[in-house]
Parts: sequence; C-alpha cells; structure tokens
Amino acid sequence: MATTICFVVWVVFITDSVWTRTVRQVYEGPDPEVWTVQDFDCPRECFCPPSFPTALYCENRGLKEIPAIPSRIWYLYLENNLIETIPEKPFENATQLRWINLNKNRITNYGIEKGALSQLKKLLFLFLEDNELEEVPSPLPRSLEQLQLARNKVSRIPQGTFSNLENLTLLDLQHNKLLDNAFQRDTFKGLKNLMQLNMAKNALRNMPPRLPANTMQLFLDNNSIEGIPENYFNVIPKVAFLRLNHNKLSDAGLPSSGFDVSSILDLQLSHNRLTKVPRINAHLQHLHLDHNRIKNVNVSVICPTPATLPVDQDIFSYGPHLSYLRLDGNEIQSPIPMDLMTCFRLLQTIII
Repeated sequence: MATTICFVVWVVFITDSVWTRTVRQVYEGPDPEVWTVQDFDCPRECFCPPSFPTALYCENRGLKEIPAIPSRIWYLYLENNLIETIPEKPFENATQLRWINLNKNRITNYGIEKGALSQLKKLLFLFLEDNELEEVPSPLPRSLEQLQLARNKVSRIPQGTFSNLENLTLLDLQHNKLLDNAFQRDTFKGLKNLMQLNMAKNALRNMPPRLPANTMQLFLDNNSIEGIPENYFNVIPKVAFLRLNHNKLSDAGLPSSGFDVSSILDLQLSHNRLTKVPRINAHLQHLHLDHNRIKNVNVSVICPTPATLPVDQDIFSYGPHLSYLRLDGNEIQSPIPMDLMTCFRLLQTIII
C-alpha cells in the first residue's frame, strides 16, 4: 500500500508540474498602480473580467481576426472562433502574454506571419489544437514551456524548429499525420528540458530517433510501430511512463533485454501482437498487456529478481514493485501460476 501511495503521489507531481507555474502566475500579475488609462481598454469583441484584469476572453464569438491585445494581458482565450491568420500587429503591445489559447480555429501555416509568435518573449503556453496546420510552426519564442498541436494535419517538422526551445517541457503532437520521414537525427535537438512527448495517433512505423534525454513520459499509442531498436532506451534514461498501446509490436521486434529498464514505472503494451510476457525491471509498478496473443506466463523468465529474499531485506526495498498487471484479452488459461504471486508479492490487482 505504501508503494502504491508513493507511486500515485509521484504521478500527480510529474503530470501536474508543468501547470504549477500557471497557478502561481495568476497571483503574480503586474501592479495595477503602474497601468495607464489605455491599459484598461477592452476590445469590444471580448470580455475583460474586473476580478481578473490580466485575462482577455474572446472565445466562442465567431471572430475572423484577432483583436488588438492590451498591454496588461497575460492570458488570452481565443478558442472556437473562425480565425485563419496570426499577424504581428494585434500583439505589438502584448509584451506580457504568458498564455494563448487558439484551439478550434482555422489557422494554417501560411496564415502565421513570421515573427508574430517569436516576438512574444514571455509566452509560456501556446495552444493551437484543432486547426489546419501542416507543419510545426516556426519560429517560436525561446520562453515557451508547452506547445499543444493535437488534431491538426502536421506531417512536417522543419529543420531547426526546436533548436532554441530549451525551456519546452511538454510537446503534444498527437492525432496528426506524422510519418517516419518527418524526423531527422537532430529533429529534437535543443529540447533540453522536455519531459512529456505525445505522438499518439499518427502513422509511425518506427520509434522516433534521438529523443531528448530528459523525456519522462512518452506516448506513442495508435501508430503502426513494429519494433524497438536495441539499446533504444539508453538515450532516454529517465523515461518513467511509456505507452505503446494499439501498435504492431511482436516478440521479434523487442530488444533482447525487453523492457528491463530501471526508470520505467508504468508500461502499456495493450493491443499488440506479443505472444510472450516481455522481460521487465524490478522497479516497474504497472504493466498493461491485455489484448495480445499471449498463451502462458513463464514466471521463471519474467520474474526480475529471485523469489527468495535475503533475511535482512524486505519486499518493499528489495523485491519487484509490480502492483498492477493486466492480461485479459489473451489466450491464457486459468489457473494463474502460483509462482506469479510468489515473485510479485506487492501485486494488488491482476486482470485475466
């Protein structure tokens, strides 16, 4: 139970860490005493809440153009409109912007004026989901920490796009049209602090090359990936959450050591073509192998440590940490091998 609680707390910390600055900045806005009369202007198409003077709400208004943004604004909401372009002019006074939400518009790459985004030197969060982008926009401000591009038509990543984004911690490219040829060996060069990379629901057949070394969450569900190169995880030694559900992985496509990687805590391999349970590390806590072609569980192969513990050690510090195992949707016949419970003594949930 203690291990499970620690795991949940750690997950919450990792997945929410990129949002803590958002909450903090709500209370760190500019001092109203230094604002001019012009700073209080509110575009007639939008709403400026008196209780939140650094925010500008322009969503769901049928806008076709971005209005002039007052200099006091930190948080800009323009989602669900008919906007096709991002010109420089509306942002010429918006030097304090931290957050822009342009989800669900009609923005194309041709509609983004060069310099319109890179001039926003303090921008941290940029949301461009559900638009008409065909490549990752560039140039972007060096300050950026989150880039959300889900559900576009992205098939290209121009060379050098990420070269100056050393502060980016989250990159979401899920549900686009990325093929293997979209990546070069230096595509992700510059992303020194990237923690979460989401490229689920694309058309990849291979694992993306040379990922940033600090990647902790890698989501590649719903692609057509057939194999993982030998020593692939050496480049991302901190990866803790790995999702490869709904791919075409087979036993032959896995590295010889399987997933014996000490950093991985949550491994999801549902809906693939595996016939055997792959090797895992003692630190793994959650394992999803449902809906594969597994017929039996060979505990002598998958158990990461000896079943017997030294007298001076306990199961929490020495034994395998696996607490959740899902094996339903396979061809495994009951009963469950008793050796499985002997090996994984912290196992709380098993689904067959």
